[in-house]
Amino acid sequence: MMADERTARPVSGEIMTDPPAIAAADRFMRGPAADVVDADYVVMSRPPAESVPPPPRAIVTPPIEGMDMLRKPEAPVERPPASRGGPIFWIAGIAAALAAFWVSGGHALVRQASFVSGGQTSALTISGVTSRVDASGANPVLFVDGEAANDGAKPAQLPPLEIRVTGNDGRTTRYTLGTSGHSLASGERFGFASRLDVPKNGVRTVLVTFAQ
Repeated sequence: MMADERTARPVSGEIMTDPPAIAAADRFMRGPAADVVDADYVVMSRPPAESVPPPPRAIVTPPIEGMDMLRKPEAPVERPPASRGGPIFWIAGIAAALAAFWVSGGHALVRQASFVSGGQTSALTISGVTSRVDASGANPVLFVDGEAANDGAKPAQLPPLEIRVTGNDGRTTRYTLGTSGHSLASGERFGFASRLDVPKNGVRTVLVTFAQ
């Protein structure tokens, strides 16, 4: 049959059929006018598409050179106050301060204060001081004599004596005369004598005081 379709040839002529079939076909094609219905149509519009906003974009502003100095400085972070040291810390600090004071000369001040207070209460005095230069020998010698007295009502310990010799050039030489901590009773006197070197330029003054 496929071969017949490929090799079909055109044929001219009429197709013969029965008259009743033609009439039925004509009625089917035409049909009564009442069977024709005008169709209405409605144009359906598409629903509007929902507009989705684009995601926000972060806008990065580039730093402007030279404007950093106009920015407000950040507030410094407050640190909690340091805890104060305990009693051991303060005791150690006070002990270190007292040790430094004593080493730097505080012992001399304490001794001076004790001598002054003792002198005020016992009324120790120095009197009868004389000085002379003996040049009879190879080297001249300075003799200094005097006495210390207790004019108070109570016994007092005699401190060391200090002899200050000032030369004609203005230089002062100090000598200390020990008393071995001798105790003077009320009204008692203590005589002393000393031999010292004579300054090269001569002697201007001689002063005897209690050593401080």
